[in-house]
Amino acid sequence: MVQISRQSLNLWIKYSLDETVCYRNHLLKSASKFARSYLVTPHGWCYGSRFHSRYLCTAQRISEKRKIKMAGIVRAGPGAERVLQKLKKSIEDGNYYEAHQMYRTLYFRYMGQERYEPLLKLLYDGAMLLFQHQQHSSGADLAKLYVEVLQKAKLNVQKDIINNLADMMSKIPSSAPERQAFLMAALSWSQNENPESKKFEGHPQLHQMVANIYWRETNYHMARYHFIRSDDMDNLGSMLVEIQVDLGYPSEIDLFVTQAVLQILCISFANSLFDNYLERHPLLDNEPPFNYPLLNFTWMLLLAIRSTKLSAFAILCEYYQPSLKRDPSYKDYLDRIGQIYFGMPPPRGMSNQGMFGNLIQSLMGSLDGDSDSEDTTARSNLHASELD
Repeated sequence: MVQISRQSLNLWIKYSLDETVCYRNHLLKSASKFARSYLVTPHGWCYGSRFHSRYLCTAQRISEKRKIKMAGIVRAGPGAERVLQKLKKSIEDGNYYEAHQMYRTLYFRYMGQERYEPLLKLLYDGAMLLFQHQQHSSGADLAKLYVEVLQKAKLNVQKDIINNLADMMSKIPSSAPERQAFLMAALSWSQNENPESKKFEGHPQLHQMVANIYWRETNYHMARYHFIRSDDMDNLGSMLVEIQVDLGYPSEIDLFVTQAVLQILCISFANSLFDNYLERHPLLDNEPPFNYPLLNFTWMLLLAIRSTKLSAFAILCEYYQPSLKRDPSYKDYLDRIGQIYFGMPPPRGMSNQGMFGNLIQSLMGSLDGDSDSEDTTARSNLHASELD
């Protein structure tokens, strides 16, 4: 009769439950067959049926331990507490390259498991930690991976995500090429997941956060670009007043707000910006008429847009043409405004007449249409009287 010791039996059970052993299934089958066929002595031995009992108890115990371990990893969040502590220690010891590579390794692991939420937290915390230790390139890399997760998970724009994106962007140096790449990727994500923001080339909330970052850095050109595509007309008005008072000439008070209003009218409505600028500028009254021609033009343009009357728009552009020539960019903006709000056709080719010629043609066409309508009505009335 063949005998087997307790030690051998324990090893048999251990290896049969180890998922890393290549021949796990073969061990289970052979152990089960052996336990059914042979007797084990009382000195630490058991019958075959007790082998099954012991195997099942051991399997259940190990299974419970694995469940607890996995649950602990999930509760501990991204990378688990042990891995996070190792990452932090690497950074504290100055092993920034090693820490960066560990973050990237966890990124690929979590992406494969589609564990997007813990991965987003891992990447955000890691990027901010690297930025804190002046590792801007590595931090920017994790920031770009953060956006890739947003794109892969197809997450909608949320306030906490916008705040995280703004935090990371503010830490990337303005001169670093990674910043623009990160910003373009973030705007692309916000536009793809929110089709209604397509005309703004990104979600207005994200534009607002970005604009305020550029404003704090006194990058007024980029700040204005993003403010115009946001819903934050209050801060845009305040910034325009700041620019005009600090950098502009007194004769340019009307230029700053007029250009911004025309730009905004090309993508949305601009009343709140105009009112905010008038209210906050120290040298302006809130009520028209103003001492600056372009302010009067802008005020009446907003009224004309409400009425949608092409004739009013044409008269305004013709009357204020000398003032509008002060900034050559106004021509293109007004052309676009005429198409959006007054039904003007796009300019054909390189016409010598320019915007104003196109405007007059549209106006004449509109008047001809009204005249034709009046003639038709008159003929109808005449025909009706003849029948009477």
